[in-house]
This record gives sequence, structure tokens and C-alpha cells, in this order.
Amino acid sequence: MAEINPDGVSIKGCSIIYAPKGQAGEYAPLATNPYRGCGHGCAYCYVPLVTKQPRPEFDAGAVNRQDFLKRLYSDAAKYQAAGITEQVMLSFTTDPYHPGSTSLTRTTLEVLRAHGMAFCTLTKGGSRALVDVMAFRPDRDAFASTLTSLDEQFSRKWERNAADPADRIAALKAFHDRGIFTWVSLEPTLDVEASLAIVEATHEFVDLYKVGRANYLKEITRTTDWRDYTLRMVDTMHRLGKRHYIKRDLQEYLPGGYPNPLRVTQHHRAI
Repeated sequence: MAEINPDGVSIKGCSIIYAPKGQAGEYAPLATNPYRGCGHGCAYCYVPLVTKQPRPEFDAGAVNRQDFLKRLYSDAAKYQAAGITEQVMLSFTTDPYHPGSTSLTRTTLEVLRAHGMAFCTLTKGGSRALVDVMAFRPDRDAFASTLTSLDEQFSRKWERNAADPADRIAALKAFHDRGIFTWVSLEPTLDVEASLAIVEATHEFVDLYKVGRANYLKEITRTTDWRDYTLRMVDTMHRLGKRHYIKRDLQEYLPGGYPNPLRVTQHHRAI
């Protein structure tokens, strides 16, 4: 019998399906990363430091991780035997809908489904994700996108090979129209007004927002009034009636006793 870790959701000895730690752990209880590298070329990306890859190699494009599927099947079988059906998020150290071939993403989703698990994809790939839209289940799965601005030129500066903001928004709408739970990651916050504008522009088809700040960009981190930003964001969410999670780096600015649950249900109820 598989031994469950103290977190109550991950299984000891599994490394392909794992419980993310730190800031990543605020986003999902479980995760998996099918690729090594990405190709979106985001200027703010911290992942090469974590994975110990030279930045040019990481930015050159995503490649399939060695023996990933074999190890995924092994881990998924252990989770199934333990009766764990939590959402598994793709991805923290890559993007499931990077600019190259994403066929491994579809296979990963199929393996998770076959073993009784739910999934969520977090991507800047926009409409590249539509190839897999039929694999998502309204009562189990979620689709998410990172957005830093509505402005294409601004996005090109920071996320040079990612899908344009309009394309990411179109993908969110498409998944929403299919009945899939959608959420947006407002992290990093590169410009306060840009992040607030994103909420205003997308709230009709986004179910949840996760709000963070910029942590690896010294000038932005030091010069932004994070208290003012947090309070303005909270006011905006309440005015629009949107569910949201304020990440730990901003929680000190929340009013006392503010309800801010770490985990909320990221799927719709079965009809």
C-alpha cells in the first residue's frame, strides 16, 4: 500500500506527480511537468535557476522529459490505488502549450483521466490549448492562463514568444463556453493598472483570480505600492463579485479577518 505524505495528498516516493512547495504550492495540491525547457522566453522567468539550466538552453524550447510517460504511469497507478483524485496541475517548470509539439500534454491528460485523477493546465499558450479542449471535463478539470497585460506590445517585451494577450483571452472564453472552470494567474504583477484592467476585461468568463506580485524583478518589487495594489484589487473583486485568492506575499495588506481560503473548488458541479 502506498504511503501518503504528511500533506495528506501526495504519495511518498512519487516524483512525477508531486506536491509543489512554497509559492507554487499556493496554486495547486499536485503537479506534474512533462517537459524540460519552455520556449516562451519570458524575461521574468525564474525556472532556469530552479532546474539548473542555462537560460539559452531553457529558452530554446521544450523537450520531453526522459522516461516521463513510464514514470507518470507508475505514479498515477499509485495515486489511483490510494484513492487520490485531486487535480494535477500542468505545469510549474514549463508550459503545457509551449510553441513546439504538445502531443505529450494530451497523453498526460489521458493518463491522469484513466487513473481517476482530475487536471488543470496553466498556460500562456492561448489558442494552442484548444487542440485538447474536448479532453477537459466540466465537473473535474480547469483551464487557466497567466496574464500580465492586455497590451500586445507590453506582452512582447516581457513574454516574447508567448501567445498575445488577446489570444489567451480568446482561449479562456472558448473553455468557458465549453463549461470548463477557468481561472487567471495575475502573477507576476508587472504593472498595477494593467493587472486591474485584466480583471475588468475578463471577469464575465473567468471563475477565479489568483493574485500575486513581482518577486524576482527588483525595481518593480521595490517601487510598487503593494498595499495600495492589494486593497484596490480586493475592492475590484468585490465590486465584480469574483472569487479570488491573494497570495502570501500580499496577505499582510489584507484587512484583519479577511476570508482568503488557500484551496477552492476548481471545477463546476456535475449536472
